[in-house]
Amino acid sequence: MGQRLELLATSLKLGLTSFGGPVAHLGYFFDEYVKRKKWLDETAWADLVALCQFLPGPASSQLGMAIGIQRAGWWGGVIAWVGFTLPSALALWAFALLMQGFGTETKWFHGLLVAAVAVVAQAVWSMGKKFANRTSTGLIALGCAALLTVLNNPYAQILVIIIGGVIGWRFFREETQPHEAPPLRRRTALTALALFGALLAGLPLLAAAVPNRWLELASGFYRAGALVFGGGHVVLPLLQQAVVPQGWVTNAQFLTGYGAAQAVPGPLFTFAAYLGAVCLPGQGGVGGALVGLLTIFLPSYLLVVAALPFWNRLRTGPRFRGALTGINAVVVGILLAALYNPVASSALLTPGDFALALVAFGLLQLARWPSWAVVAVTAGGGAVLALGT
Repeated sequence: MGQRLELLATSLKLGLTSFGGPVAHLGYFFDEYVKRKKWLDETAWADLVALCQFLPGPASSQLGMAIGIQRAGWWGGVIAWVGFTLPSALALWAFALLMQGFGTETKWFHGLLVAAVAVVAQAVWSMGKKFANRTSTGLIALGCAALLTVLNNPYAQILVIIIGGVIGWRFFREETQPHEAPPLRRRTALTALALFGALLAGLPLLAAAVPNRWLELASGFYRAGALVFGGGHVVLPLLQQAVVPQGWVTNAQFLTGYGAAQAVPGPLFTFAAYLGAVCLPGQGGVGGALVGLLTIFLPSYLLVVAALPFWNRLRTGPRFRGALTGINAVVVGILLAALYNPVASSALLTPGDFALALVAFGLLQLARWPSWAVVAVTAGGGAVLALGT
């Protein structure tokens, strides 16, 4: 019980402080789970990142689920998801009731974006020293970053991950590094995979056979969560298609909620709580928000449960370890490209922003401040800088 409570408290802290989108979340997770808690080492963490990049769904949320499962079984995955998701889900549900924004133009919010720059920069620095520390892997990371900076396409991420894996499979040979197996049985994994497929195929059929807004909403959100690669902003077109043409949400309401989703920490997929509450406003929108949240995240959880036992067995083979070496270098490149766009390009708008980012990076990397404290400093710094504009 104590282990589960610690997991809930840790994931809840991340849910309250992880601003900046899915790439920034990886930096926050790395700082908390690897550097501070030491629940897993850097290699195991990078392997899980590689797995979550392969799976459809929100990669940062899936990473949290995977770490929770490694820590406390399949219930641990649920607990980690609840902690990370709850703060932003509650905020967006409340916004759906109030129909007024959190104010993405406020100056303290801009300071939170600056904090994300420092967090991602620290993750790039730490991971680069570990996974791109030789000529070959460094060139892979830099080439990947250059390519993604030019293409700026979520599907390009999948392409470079595959390329990195093929290069590693062909040219690298790594010694087997044993990891603690997740407390899941293969039968559990296969059951999760079967349930994932059954819901993906069955929910649209059920919604067509029994016309009901609840079922139609569940079907549309489950499909969005199951079929999108890259997570985050990539899911927005699928969500818009699920709710706007039906007349449940106007396009103005959709875009207003999307703006509010930028102002809260945690996963962007919690936008589904806002949409669910607007689509099904009865009883304060609680039921709609829950349907939206559960159905959009359920595919991600089922896929993580299904993949982890087989992933742990695969990743101990020398050739597969070589592929992971290439993939891990690519992940460094992905983070480096994202450090430029969208993280720094949306946050560092003035010399003052850059100076604040340098201070935040120094507090993280040199002074070893916790990320939540740095977030508080940059929020206040953003407000102070605004006084001069």
